[in-house]
Amino acid sequence: MIIPGGHASFTQKVGDLDLGKDAVFDTWEYGLRWYDNLMKGIDNGIAREKPVKIFVMGRNVWRDEDDWPLARARPTRYYLHSAGAASSLSGDGRLNTAPPAAEPPDRYVFYPEDPTPTQGGPVLGDAKYPPGPLDQRAVEGRPDVLLYTTPAFQQEMEVTGPVSLDIYVSSSAVDTDFTGKLVDVWPDGFSQNLTDGILRARYRSSTEKAELMNPGEVYRLTIEHWSTSNVFLPGHKLRVEVASGNFPRFDRNLNTGASPEASKSHMPATNVVYHDRDHPSALILPVLP
Repeated sequence: MIIPGGHASFTQKVGDLDLGKDAVFDTWEYGLRWYDNLMKGIDNGIAREKPVKIFVMGRNVWRDEDDWPLARARPTRYYLHSAGAASSLSGDGRLNTAPPAAEPPDRYVFYPEDPTPTQGGPVLGDAKYPPGPLDQRAVEGRPDVLLYTTPAFQQEMEVTGPVSLDIYVSSSAVDTDFTGKLVDVWPDGFSQNLTDGILRARYRSSTEKAELMNPGEVYRLTIEHWSTSNVFLPGHKLRVEVASGNFPRFDRNLNTGASPEASKSHMPATNVVYHDRDHPSALILPVLP
């Protein structure tokens, strides 16, 4: 069961969004029905219901499914493109299904003393860092955030299931972080975060054994974004943000390779994202036909 809100809210308003009165779902009653059937043997019909229940944002409706991930979802690559200037809202980053050819890479500098900040998302949150879907434009205006955006959709497109970012990168540092964020851009400019992910480069091959990078060498990374269910409505755009911080949700990378728990020294990292014929960086989305 995939519900809207969760720790962010159990009401129809979640973060900056009003998902409608149908978004409110009594999970306690639903859970008790399941226990009554399983533990007490009460035939209340729940065993005959479909095993998957999801809330589809955009349309803001509940839907029952036979499987998860959805068997009919098609993994679709949306490739990163730019003329080498994709940083911030004034950049030239583009996103589409055409593989890249000869394109210059994008680069930005990540400063640990001024890490890219957390703006909503799946956090428990407080007054300073509230959870849920929030307008991302303040973060997207920073020079240490790359943006790749589709043209406005002419018809609905549904993305439901696990999302990932397959990206080619290098760094001036021996270790740094790379983050991705899937965003629904509304016609009025409101930039709604959907789901995101992070990868500490030293753990690109294994979470058990650290392996530092060689500065300047190109590496292929996969950043898992967990899952979402969202319909991009006509007039909306799909965007992916690429950065190197999501602080304080995740601790900042000091870029030195030293332990972030024990070290006080840090250094800036010049990080590069490649998107060309030999390095076809792409956002991988489960698109419903």
